[in-house]
Amino acid sequence: MLWHELTIHTTEEAVEMISNFLHEAGAGGVSIEESGTLNKKRDTTYGELYDVPLNDIPEGFAVIKGYFSEGTDMDALKAEVNPRIEELSDFGINAGEIRYETRTVDENDWATAWKQYFKPVRISDRLTIKPTWEDYTPESADEKIIELDPGMAFGTGTHPTTTLCLRTLENVIQGGEEIIDVGTGSGILAIGAVHLGAKHVLALDLDPVAVTSAMENVELNNMQQQITVKESDLLSVLGSQDPALGVKLPVKIIVANILAEIILLFVDDVYNALESGGIYIVSGIWKNKEQVVHDALVAAGFEVRAIEREEDWLAFEARKR
Repeated sequence: MLWHELTIHTTEEAVEMISNFLHEAGAGGVSIEESGTLNKKRDTTYGELYDVPLNDIPEGFAVIKGYFSEGTDMDALKAEVNPRIEELSDFGINAGEIRYETRTVDENDWATAWKQYFKPVRISDRLTIKPTWEDYTPESADEKIIELDPGMAFGTGTHPTTTLCLRTLENVIQGGEEIIDVGTGSGILAIGAVHLGAKHVLALDLDPVAVTSAMENVELNNMQQQITVKESDLLSVLGSQDPALGVKLPVKIIVANILAEIILLFVDDVYNALESGGIYIVSGIWKNKEQVVHDALVAAGFEVRAIEREEDWLAFEARKR
């Protein structure tokens, strides 16, 4: 089967929004390649090895590729997506000078070629992400392995926002907590939280494809009893108070790795779902949104305890007063 590949040249700042636009337009998969200039220092804190040389994408820029079925009208698709990208400036997101490219690719090449670049990667002292098709031997008994098959629509878990969340979870989980993961994607944060000692995680996502992907990865890690995956628009599912959700409100920790614009929509809902002294870990925040997210957290009643940074992304650790 043949697919249409739509390539969009943009900025790292606009990556998550544009990727979402492509998913909503019917993409069967989306790939993202961010700047790999020699000016960007690669993190080798945990002994990471890199098989792929640094690319020549200018610093601060990115290339997004969306894949669409053979019968898709690509001109109509671009006409649908382009106005949404142009509107990003209204939300303070600089998408740069957008450039489009299209070509036709074979499904077998598209579906498997990227896997050669996804290797086991040490995220923290205790967590390592391992693709299901790779062999890997833990270096110690304390090292926990997250088995992951991200599918074609979700990331490998090595994006800065994901690693920031996992490292913050490692710092705050003491053991036995009930946790909610908002915007779970492939389920990686929920799986990592259980490895770190969480009692139960409710993993939520609005995208049914993400829900399916998360369920599959939960099964790969044999965590069906510790993780409940549900389709939900942010925290709306909590209104049902369904015992099948696996957690009892209020919970100890909520983690959300989503866009800053979405974070601002439900800060009060998160506050109400947390117990007194509970922790809210939130990422997906580009550097230019730091102050507005900080102010929203404080206005809702949170105390910002820490801000972690990696490249131009950051994560907040906030406590409910």
